[in-house]
Amino acid sequence: MNSRIFLKTFVVLFIMISCKESGSKTTIEDNSIQTPPNIILIMADDQGWGDLGHSGNTNLSTPNIDALAQNGVSFTHFFVQPVCSPTRAELLTGKYFTRLGIHGTSAGGERMDPSATTLAEILKKEGYKTAAYGKWHNGMQAPYHPNAQGFDDFYGFASGHWGNYFSPMLEHNGQLVKGNGYLVDDLTQHGLEFIEKNKENPFFLYLPLNTPHSPMQVPDAYWNRFKDKELAMTYQGEENEDKQITTAALAMVENIDGNVGKITQKLRDLELEENTIVIYLSDNGPSDWRWNGGMRGKKGSTDEGGVRTPFFIQWKNTLTAGTEITEIASVLDVLPTLLSMIGLSTKQMGSFDGKNLQPLFFQDNPVWQDRMIFNHWNGRTSIRTQKYRLDSEERLYDMTTDYGQTKDVSKTFPTIKDSLVKAKQEWLNNIVPMTKATDNRPFTLGHPDYAYTQLPARDGIGHGKIKRSNRYPNNTFFTNWTREQDSISWDVEVLEKGNYKTTLYYTLPQQEEGLVVHLINGKNNLSTIIPIAHDPPLMGMEDDRTPRMESYVKDFRPIDLGTIFLQRGRRPMVLKTSNNKSGRGLDVRLLLFERVE
Repeated sequence: MNSRIFLKTFVVLFIMISCKESGSKTTIEDNSIQTPPNIILIMADDQGWGDLGHSGNTNLSTPNIDALAQNGVSFTHFFVQPVCSPTRAELLTGKYFTRLGIHGTSAGGERMDPSATTLAEILKKEGYKTAAYGKWHNGMQAPYHPNAQGFDDFYGFASGHWGNYFSPMLEHNGQLVKGNGYLVDDLTQHGLEFIEKNKENPFFLYLPLNTPHSPMQVPDAYWNRFKDKELAMTYQGEENEDKQITTAALAMVENIDGNVGKITQKLRDLELEENTIVIYLSDNGPSDWRWNGGMRGKKGSTDEGGVRTPFFIQWKNTLTAGTEITEIASVLDVLPTLLSMIGLSTKQMGSFDGKNLQPLFFQDNPVWQDRMIFNHWNGRTSIRTQKYRLDSEERLYDMTTDYGQTKDVSKTFPTIKDSLVKAKQEWLNNIVPMTKATDNRPFTLGHPDYAYTQLPARDGIGHGKIKRSNRYPNNTFFTNWTREQDSISWDVEVLEKGNYKTTLYYTLPQQEEGLVVHLINGKNNLSTIIPIAHDPPLMGMEDDRTPRMESYVKDFRPIDLGTIFLQRGRRPMVLKTSNNKSGRGLDVRLLLFERVE
């Protein structure tokens, strides 16, 4: 055992023994830990509560994820929000997403208020090395970018759903790069290297993985385990289960499990397991109908099945192995709990909407008051207490006997219903969620502390006959640019004046060589001839296990458009063309700006 682990173990044992003898709270927050534990936070994407062996699903095997529960603490009733961006923001801030300017999952609605302090920012100030590898989904341009939110190193994609999971275009700290192999494996490999590099320092590793979110792509080794398998456990409701989607999702979860095993094995190899807190959860319920413990609802729903996920936390030899906690808990609780576990006073960090869960870990009979957890999305709000759920239509269900929410007990318990309806209205009045109609934020460009800014097609508007490649914007491109009078624009605020080298990622059909591209921002502009046609086919379908809803992608080619001088202020960034010859025009994926001297 290395000295760092020994000292941490001694301090924690002293705290626990002292608190037990004195009868005081058995928490770590009251004392100073001189060697703070590492933190690894793993979040799956669209994995339901039922998509694990630990939940009783015999359709798949997840020994490495299940081991986190067996060797640590598991929560029976843990709740997140119905979709990706809100949950991720609440995880990192401990505040309801409705306070943070989030009202959508694309086109700017996913951006988290940069004034909110994140877990990474707090830990960085405490001397932690910080990294995030995966799907960010809380804003692409600084100050929303992960590098501007406390993460020293970021590798992955800042958008929501992605179009290709095999060696896709990604970014590394703002620079566009090509991924290496299957995306979850690639992200995990970066995590392993980060752990190795920082084994002598306290570190925070955030792994927001991208599966089992569609497109349903998974390596052959995992797919072959399932493609001919009969599913013993299936969805119980009237809606149709798509067996192909379920099969692919379960294969993707087994791939996650293999990667979780690589992380935990690395901790053992480096003798870091006793000084590392490992957490595993998902961001919402399953995106499609499949076995999920008989619960009603899926992703996007404020019912139980849309917002209940697994939550396991392991800290070897500090948290009692195999502990199951039945008290309801929320993703909001993660930040205040972690701060307390590493010895920081949450009182000094400001107010949180979440609670410190430590008493549930360390006390046999904790004083724990009943609470309300609010789930909200697209104008629908539900409330979960320890015993009841008031759904978005103000029906009341006894969740101790009715996970499927089949029997409205409002008439049996009218006082309880009325109190929850009142609480919902008070919560909404206090929060006042932002909406698309009230969001007037531009897209930021040229933050003074960061060299790179992306303006993807997702954040732009096509004018004239220009079309988006798919109705789900996140990984789309603009196409059907057939007329010179058409254009693309971005609502941009330049934060720092200066010269910006500009790169366009494009495709262009044969015979359109010589097309002229004009970039205009107020009185400043530049024009560039594209001398080389580049007309690759759509791709992604060759790796899909089932038809996708997202856009297919292309191998977009970068071209240096030159350098443009940008003044500070808000004005449209406009892209135009001229010298269109054949009527088949440019496809545009994104613009990349780099501030230069």
